[in-house]
Formats: sequence, structure tokens, C-alpha cells
Amino acid sequence: MDIDVLGALAVRENGVSITPTAPKPRQVLALLALHADQVVPVSALMEELWAGEPPRSARTTLQTYVLQIRALIATALQQGAGGGAQSGAAVRTAKDILVTLPGGYLLSSGGGTLDVREFDRLAGTGYRAMDVGDFPGAARMLREALALWSGPAFADVQGGVQLDMEIRRLEETRLCALDQRIEADLRLGRHRELLAELTVLVTRYRTHENLHGQFMLALHRSGRRGEALDVYQRLRGTLVRELGLEPSVALRRLQRSILMAGPDNVGEASAVPGGERLVRV
Repeated sequence: MDIDVLGALAVRENGVSITPTAPKPRQVLALLALHADQVVPVSALMEELWAGEPPRSARTTLQTYVLQIRALIATALQQGAGGGAQSGAAVRTAKDILVTLPGGYLLSSGGGTLDVREFDRLAGTGYRAMDVGDFPGAARMLREALALWSGPAFADVQGGVQLDMEIRRLEETRLCALDQRIEADLRLGRHRELLAELTVLVTRYRTHENLHGQFMLALHRSGRRGEALDVYQRLRGTLVRELGLEPSVALRRLQRSILMAGPDNVGEASAVPGGERLVRV
């Protein structure tokens, strides 16, 4: 089974889609797919579908959705088998793939692919490369990890309580990987190449201090000191107006270092003075 959740939901068995079109069964499959090979409790599925107010028929309705997904799996198995099982091969049934267990259900991937697992693997490798100072390796692995995203997680699924929480978590992991990839690129002197990307990112994430700090540094190192200081002032105005907060100590220190570096000393300011990280979002 191949599962993609980092964008539109796509679940394929033997290369055949088993993704329902109806919203509720789609929600059920989305939660099962994200936690493939793990038991998803009935309580979590019911909370996802009915937000703590399940109807009396909730369990029966959930079972109906499970049967609908199993029917799609059975069809995919028949199509993938080409009309017959291979000699000597174990035959998987729909119940073997979407398994009923005490207290919940489990979607068995059968050793297939799950894009979020591959993202975690590649990003983890990138983080370890950053830790040992292998910035080219870190940039490469984190870029590969981020390339797995084709859009927001579960972009075409109408999420409930559980999925919305998972979507926020996944977005945070994506932002962490993006932050580290940009950090690696800055350390490799790619500040000019980053300007267009960071221009878009600071517009999209208007209170994300790490991205603004990286944009300030990229501008300063590109000889655009005044614009770097303007980025700080715009961010400060947004933070004060919308959140009632001043920029963090680390970002204020970065601003001062750019001011003290002067227009003739491009590149003297460090990304995060004192080794601090800019973490407020």
C-alpha cells in the first residue's frame, strides 16, 4: 500500500486508489492512513467525525464507513491481482488490510510507502548533518524532505478535531525543516539565492521570527542593509499590533549587529548572535 498525506490524500493498494469520495469515509481513511500500522481507537475516530457529540447510531455508522473502505480495498485487490492470485503467494483480503481490533482499527501498509515517514527519515538525516557541520549534506537532505510536500497536509480532506490537530503538527514539522534548510543554505553563502524565497515566506508567515531573521541576514549579506533593517521594523510593528509583543532578544541583537556592522561591513552580522535560535511563531 502506498500512502500520501503531504498534500492531497492518496491511498493506493496494488496501484489502485482506495480513497473514498464521500467526506466522512474519507476522514476515516485519512486518520487511519496517517497512523498506518498502528491501532486508531474508535474513540478517536468518533471524535474526528462528530466532535464529541456522536449520534446514537455512531458506532453503526462508523462500521458502515469501514465496510465502504473495505469494499474499495477488495476491488483494488481484485484489479491488482489481474483476476487471480500468484502461485504460492499469500492472499491478502480486505479484512487483513483494514483490521478490526479490540477498541479500534488498523490499516496495514504491508510494507508499502508512507510519505510522512519518508519525510521524517530524510529530515532527521538532515538535522543530524546540521549537528555535525555537514551543511551541504543537510541542505540536500532537507530539500529532498520538503520536496515530498505537494501542498498542505490533507489538502482535500474536510478535517475534524483529530485531523486538524495532526495538520497543525505536520505543518510545524515542515516549518522546522524549512527553517533548518534555509539555515544550511545561509551557512553555505547562498544568501542571494534565498532572497526571492524568503520574500514570499515572510509575507506568508508574518510573525515568524526565524524566517524574518534569516531574511534580514540574507539582505544584509547581499549589500541591502537598509532593507534588512526595514524587515525588522515591519515585523516589530506586526508583533506589537497583533500580539502585543516585542521581538525576541535574539532578533533585537541581530538588528543591533546589522546596525553596528555598517553599510561597508556586509556579512559581519551573524544569523543568530550568541548561537540563540529564533523560535517564536
